[in-house]
Amino acid sequence: MGFRTALSKGLLNMSEVKQELKAQVELFHELTGHLPPHMDGHQHVHVLPEVRHVFAEVLEEYGIKYTRVPIEPGLHNCDWIAPSLMDFYLGVEEDSFNTVDVFTRHGIRWPDIYIGLSTMGKNMSVSNIWSAIDTAIADVMSKAPSPTDPMAQSRTVTIELMVHPGYPSVPPVGGCGEGPDDFSQSWERLHELQTLIKPELQSHYKTRNIQLCSFKDL
Repeated sequence: MGFRTALSKGLLNMSEVKQELKAQVELFHELTGHLPPHMDGHQHVHVLPEVRHVFAEVLEEYGIKYTRVPIEPGLHNCDWIAPSLMDFYLGVEEDSFNTVDVFTRHGIRWPDIYIGLSTMGKNMSVSNIWSAIDTAIADVMSKAPSPTDPMAQSRTVTIELMVHPGYPSVPPVGGCGEGPDDFSQSWERLHELQTLIKPELQSHYKTRNIQLCSFKDL
């Protein structure tokens, strides 16, 4: 039974979820000597009902300032995404919209733009990445108080590009307690890696004055 199913059936104890979240933060600190500057959930479980509240409490308690809010501009127009996957994405989007106020109340921040659902796995290409960035930036600028204002045009915009570069997992190694899922075992992770290191993509970043950085740099 998956996490979402267990939650929908009322089988999860939020105090235990909170205990697990704190244990993971403590282990991270023990292994690295510092707290994570950013924290989110596998397959976006941190924005689920009930979970979002204890998640936000833990981040505030530890002073972790950044998370992910997976709302991707232009997602609804991506007709190359399989209907079943799109249904999942739209559910994540709805949960994310309902989470914004919760995270805001706890002083948690996230980048101006999130992309990555439309460019995941086999759908990742240099052109798709740039299309997603262009669509998202246009969306952000259109919502600015005055898009033609010089200050709006010159301000720094932060973007999170969700990626999964790597090599296919070989069971039973990997996964989140139940072994690797189908995606982590697929060639699509290697495809993402090969796309992300293409010189044309790196060159495009420089041309557009995009600087790669860590959440700790924000």
